[in-house]
Amino acid sequence: MSNDAVAYLKMNGLGNDFVVIDARKRALNFTEDRVRWIADREQGIGCDQLIIMENAPSDDADIFMRIYNAEGGEVDACGNATRCIGHLMAEELGRAAITIQTNAGLLKSVKDGLQVSVDMGVPRLEWQLIPLAEEFEDTTGIELQVGPIDNPILHTPSVVNVGNPHAIFWVKDLEDYDLSRLGPMLENHPMFPERANITLAQVISPTHVKVKVWERGAGLTEACGTAACATGVAAVRKGFTEPKMDIELPGGVLQIEWRTRDKHIIMTGPYEIEGEGTLPAELFVGDAA
Repeated sequence: MSNDAVAYLKMNGLGNDFVVIDARKRALNFTEDRVRWIADREQGIGCDQLIIMENAPSDDADIFMRIYNAEGGEVDACGNATRCIGHLMAEELGRAAITIQTNAGLLKSVKDGLQVSVDMGVPRLEWQLIPLAEEFEDTTGIELQVGPIDNPILHTPSVVNVGNPHAIFWVKDLEDYDLSRLGPMLENHPMFPERANITLAQVISPTHVKVKVWERGAGLTEACGTAACATGVAAVRKGFTEPKMDIELPGGVLQIEWRTRDKHIIMTGPYEIEGEGTLPAELFVGDAA
């Protein structure tokens, strides 16, 4: 193996898959072109997000997690990836509780067997913090619709920021909608100056919500942890569910609790290591070792 080879792990959380690279001992430059190549499922390794482990900037955290979407842009939060990094650091440090620094803030995780719980913090609910292009006093349902004004296909989404912006459209049956067609349009709607993750949500019971997610910069995904968190918060605010519920995604189920005592979101779910490999040295030609 070349000394310049860059090792990676392939991991997933409910099918939301990642290439994870430990860059704590070697600085690497991840340009948009490099990220897109790594994420490409035909030419590169293939993933929804590229996750870079970096040295924590302070003693407040055990690790810094940098996140790139498949299109090459850096984003602030990814709940499924946080569980994966929580597992890796728990194994490395020999303790269950881990603190992970992200661009969205400090996240705390606790590993219990094949499950990891992550405290995703307090959601942002004010229109300017989501952010939206227009002012709305009530973000449990904003004025936005798709289709004819008298018979819209989708309308009145709940909006929440959980480290990234989310819009949740409530529907009677997920199978009635083609999210692969609607997702790109809604992600880039002028209402969302930073674009948005788009979720279709079907309430099954007060403790069970079924969703499909179009992830900003990644497209349709088997699972999106922050979308599950945002949906849980929005469902409680709408009076649809209890504070603790199962969010069913195509890839599996996450347990979401919007904790009453402090308004923190607790997300619990599995992680998986699929394999490992190395990236070609020539991908990083010109970078400092």
